[in-house]
Amino acid sequence: MVCRVSITVAPAPQAAPTAPAPPRRRTRVLALPEARWALASLVAFLLALPLDLGGASAWTYGPLYAVAYAAGGWEPALEGLRALREKTLDVDLLMIVAALGAAAIGQVLDGALLIVIFATSGALEALATARTADSVRGLLDLAPTTATRVRDGNEETVPTADLAVGDLVLVRPGERIGADGTVAEGAGEVDQATITGESLPVLKRPGDDVFAGTLNGTGALRVRVGRDPADSVIARIVTLVEEASRTKAPTQLFIEKIEQRYSVGVVVATLAVFGIPLAFGADLTDALLRAMTFMIVASPCAVVLATMPPLLSAIANAGRHGVLVKSAVAMERLGEIDTAALDKTGTLTEGTPEVTAVHPLAGSGVDEDALLALAAAAEHPSEHPLARAIVAAARARGLRIAPAEDFTAAPGRGVTAVVDGRTVHVGRADSPEGAETTVRVTRDGTLLGTLALTDRLRTDAAPATAALTALTGTAPTLLTGDHAAAAARVAEATGITDVRAGLLPEDKVEAVRERERAGRKVLFVGDGVNDAPALAAAHAGVAMGGAGSDLALETADAVVVRDELTAVPAVVRLSRRARRLVVQNLAVAGVFITVLVLWDLIGHLPLPLGVAGHEGSTVLVGLNGLRLLRESAWRSE
Repeated sequence: MVCRVSITVAPAPQAAPTAPAPPRRRTRVLALPEARWALASLVAFLLALPLDLGGASAWTYGPLYAVAYAAGGWEPALEGLRALREKTLDVDLLMIVAALGAAAIGQVLDGALLIVIFATSGALEALATARTADSVRGLLDLAPTTATRVRDGNEETVPTADLAVGDLVLVRPGERIGADGTVAEGAGEVDQATITGESLPVLKRPGDDVFAGTLNGTGALRVRVGRDPADSVIARIVTLVEEASRTKAPTQLFIEKIEQRYSVGVVVATLAVFGIPLAFGADLTDALLRAMTFMIVASPCAVVLATMPPLLSAIANAGRHGVLVKSAVAMERLGEIDTAALDKTGTLTEGTPEVTAVHPLAGSGVDEDALLALAAAAEHPSEHPLARAIVAAARARGLRIAPAEDFTAAPGRGVTAVVDGRTVHVGRADSPEGAETTVRVTRDGTLLGTLALTDRLRTDAAPATAALTALTGTAPTLLTGDHAAAAARVAEATGITDVRAGLLPEDKVEAVRERERAGRKVLFVGDGVNDAPALAAAHAGVAMGGAGSDLALETADAVVVRDELTAVPAVVRLSRRARRLVVQNLAVAGVFITVLVLWDLIGHLPLPLGVAGHEGSTVLVGLNGLRLLRESAWRSE
């Protein structure tokens, strides 16, 4: 369904009473058992480390290391054993075995560090999942729990879940609409940004569609319920986000893609290295030592660290520049995208109107400044977004704003006030589908001129779209719930040619999935509740953090905290550099592992030398990954 959108400039006489914001039900970090165990493991490790390095007795730091092993390792070990029962072997179990093997040959610190890394990673993943679930549940709070139903002229307060198709609902100014339906009586301005992403309230008259969860700003409405509350657009957004999060194929790090084969191979090879010599009469201690050396040098520690430091360094660098990337997997995903889709309002635009032109009528006796000052004086008592834009434009020019008297406002008609003893009226001209909003200014019934207002385009919108085009080889697609003319204006200013307007949230998801089905990996950039399903469905999602909704911020893989759109192509470039470093590191780690394994199998690799070679390769790839912490890594290539 594509709704017809119109824009009005009728400001309210005062700030409409806003519905109380739903309480944030955010899962606390330490409410998660994974986080508590990871914290316990980390604290124990940090307490043991200085004692170990300082040469203290093993009796002082040994118990602390034991706590670190137990607290951080019991859960992945249990999960690994469960996977083993299902006849699969994952890298978590192999890491636990490698950590225990390291401890068995005296490398207790290395094993504890490995345990802490894996426990922390699991805690972060659990937190991200919980926070997304919090926001999805919180989205349902946008729809009110009760509504005023009108039957036989009587009003009754009922739960919105009890509303049925055909019921008549009274929505007073400042209340949220309880169900999708059609206006039967009355007129009012409805803020429906949560559904369509429109930057301005929309005038609703009899026959117009309205959505559950949207806010009625001015004028009482009587709404005929057209859809069961459980099937409202806001409820469908929740369903879309949940489905997209479940069905979105998880992009895994390289080591995770090969973990099954690698883990099985290492275990089988270790058993062979131990069992075959033993079967031919080798000494038990020698066979066990050779097998343990083999497991240490063949363990994927260097491979894991070949992958993680570049991605984590990229995450840290992006964070310094105002982009929060939520995980290493998310950072990897950003570098894989080959096409982009962008929301309009709040993404390419700032989501706030501005006066772009002042047109005094010839022979009216006023110039641009006088016309703007007169309109600002009449609009000054109003809190409507367009009124604030007009007043701001007058102040930017340094104009005097005269006091207004007898201020009145009516939805769809505009405002009227007495300024300097004369009656001034400011109201919308009839151009509901135009790319800009036109405001008529009259004095004592005589038209003086018009003002043009548009949603302010971000100054970096055009450079950002050009950079994304250069990175992906194709121009981004514009996906918006706003009307076609406004979308076309923004597209022309940013060089976008593929424009889809008037979209509901499910339409944006379908547009993203259409490209995914064609084999593309889509980056979607948005900011609103209506963008959350597309953010979840896309290969990678980036939310604009300045005015982004909670659901969009939690659903996205990355958040642009400073609202700089050029940070989006910058973080994509950084991700691609991180992926190149990962490949380099994997090559280095692979060479070290191959050489050490062959040495152990063909010759006799001393255990200390094997440990040194293994740790050396780990340190080398780790330091290589840290190169992405440099400032130059963020700058444009």
